[in-house]
Amino acid sequence: MSTTLAPAPLATADAQLLVDAAHEAAAAADVPVSVTVLDAGGHLLAFRRDDRAVLIAGETSTRKAYTALQLNAPTADLVEAVQPGAPFHTLPTALDRPLLFIAGGIPVRRDGRLIGAIGVGGGAPEQDHGFATQALAKLG
Repeated sequence: MSTTLAPAPLATADAQLLVDAAHEAAAAADVPVSVTVLDAGGHLLAFRRDDRAVLIAGETSTRKAYTALQLNAPTADLVEAVQPGAPFHTLPTALDRPLLFIAGGIPVRRDGRLIGAIGVGGGAPEQDHGFATQALAKLG
């Protein structure tokens, strides 16, 4: 009989590290952002909005994280799938959920298992994706 241990869940300290690292990356590019980190259940672990970030950045960062978590994929990889004629074209409006198919949300995995997600909003989509990717690299 084999026993498989579940990976450690995303802790508050992990979430804070992700927020700090994403803000550091964004600050280096002089881009004011909001960063959201959710645990595997979709619960808010950490959030911070730069003073200069547009107000909607808080909402977009949270929706990007939620979308990446629910679909277990970076939102950057999902943009084409919701275009007219694509397989998930109706998904954004079919559910009563806060999904957002704009780059900047990335699942957080440990030992190959989904443990949460990070979302960044406030910059151009490719910038937000880059800031989230840089933050994940710091988590190790």
